[in-house]
Amino acid sequence: MGRSRTPKPRRPGLSRRDFLKRTGAVLLALGAAPLLQSCGGHHAEAAPAPVTGTSGETTFGHSVASGDPLFDRVILWTRITTNSAGPIPVDFVVARDAALSQIVRSGQVTTDLGHDHTVKIDVDGLQANTTYYYRFSTGGVNSPIGRTKTLPIGDTGRVRMAVVTCASLAQGFFNAYRRISERADLDLVVHLGDYIYEFGNGQDGNVRLYDPANEILSLSDYRTRYAQYRRDTDLQEVHRQHPMVAIWDDHEFADNAYANGALNHTEATEGSWAARVAAALQAYYEWMPIRVVDPANLRKNNRSFALGNLADLLLLEERVNARSKQLLADSTTNTFTQSGAFTDPNRQILGSEEESWLSDKLRSSTAKWKLIAQGVMFAQLKITPGTIANGGGTFVNPDQWDGYQPARDRVYAILKGNATTPAIDNVVLLSGDLHSSWAADLSQDPNNSDVASGGYDPNTGAGSRAVEFVSTSITSPGLRELANVTVAGLKLVNPHFKYIELSKRGYMLVDVDATRVINEWWYVDTVASVSNVQSFGMALQVQDGARHLILASQTAPRLNPPALAP
Repeated sequence: MGRSRTPKPRRPGLSRRDFLKRTGAVLLALGAAPLLQSCGGHHAEAAPAPVTGTSGETTFGHSVASGDPLFDRVILWTRITTNSAGPIPVDFVVARDAALSQIVRSGQVTTDLGHDHTVKIDVDGLQANTTYYYRFSTGGVNSPIGRTKTLPIGDTGRVRMAVVTCASLAQGFFNAYRRISERADLDLVVHLGDYIYEFGNGQDGNVRLYDPANEILSLSDYRTRYAQYRRDTDLQEVHRQHPMVAIWDDHEFADNAYANGALNHTEATEGSWAARVAAALQAYYEWMPIRVVDPANLRKNNRSFALGNLADLLLLEERVNARSKQLLADSTTNTFTQSGAFTDPNRQILGSEEESWLSDKLRSSTAKWKLIAQGVMFAQLKITPGTIANGGGTFVNPDQWDGYQPARDRVYAILKGNATTPAIDNVVLLSGDLHSSWAADLSQDPNNSDVASGGYDPNTGAGSRAVEFVSTSITSPGLRELANVTVAGLKLVNPHFKYIELSKRGYMLVDVDATRVINEWWYVDTVASVSNVQSFGMALQVQDGARHLILASQTAPRLNPPALAP
């Protein structure tokens, strides 16, 4: 554990809650919404008891996990809870059946204190589109049995995945993870970041207490926080039943992180930002079932997965590799326009290398669909409208792509093509970060109704280049005061949004076939206590070649999926 500190007050800056409050206030001033209603707080519940071994015991107190599946391999993960200081041999088996009688792979690896006693094995030689079961053992002790699945190859009729983001342990219980773990027909789970939060007790909710109690800064701190998260049985279950593909956002480091710093980091009192990032990355790669993209630069995390010929899944790194520092909104109005420094083409969110990678992947893809998983909202979110010719309107959140419009324009240029490269169809963005649910047609100039001049028709979807689905959080709070109050005002100013839900927690379910991509929002009834209640919220779809959203019906689960791990 790191040194104990008195929890510091939150620094000035735009938090998600501040952003939603600001949006509501401005829309109220515009007459777009009635008076806000206050809401009560959650009743705090005690944290569940940690699952650890007693003195002298060796256990698998953090269960098992799998991730980064390919058509012939997958990462398997576990951690040994032990008091041993020396190397520990760990055996593993992979089988086709839950009883582990049809073993296809087995072996032994070693872990030690230098790896925080974590185990990661890249098991190859597997069959495509196949469910496997696995188990670790050491010293006569067996881990829980895990379940994983390889990706399809070639002709692929359907893919189903859950999409999740933003899981503050202090803000509540991970009921949504448990509901996902019960869906036996999923191919994978995509995590869009904020897997952990860096805050200390008193800085980020009080439903459950953090371990360590202080804001995390050191390698020991980050390891301890991951260990706490992975003692949560709901998170354990989603990892145990499904392979996960994960990217980080800011809270795996510190709030509003960028390449050279963060809103929630002060070098004078908290040390080197580079050292904090290095510690956070080491713990992340130890505890998450993912591959290292570039051992020479651990900040690079953009990578791709082929879901047969049906879809390419592209993951973007948008925080600590190349992002420029967020610009500040006007101190009087707390808003900004696309002028001054906001128009500087040298400011980056991806960086030139990753932009080139994204361009190459999109242009070379032969898959029916291109799914881009990334951290922050791509669609414009305005509080006063405006066309590009008239300045574009007024924006409120410089941490999302609105704060990096030249970089966003370069992505639009890729999508639109030019005289030598064709336009790219069937692009779907999967985004997180805002702790609320959104769906948008993606147009460079959504307040311009003249499609011929590069505008957008909200009635037909003409002028849209792609679509975006934004997932709400697992627990992190939105602003219930704005639910059913400013949605109409937001849509009036932002006609490209086809769905907005500001208060509910949950996850997205994405169902892909050759004719359409359907996204469903699923919500839990509470995060203040353990609950098994979830409900269907909304379904929207984009059809092959259409590039805009329309309503959809709830999809049917697959019939007779492979059994969940026992």
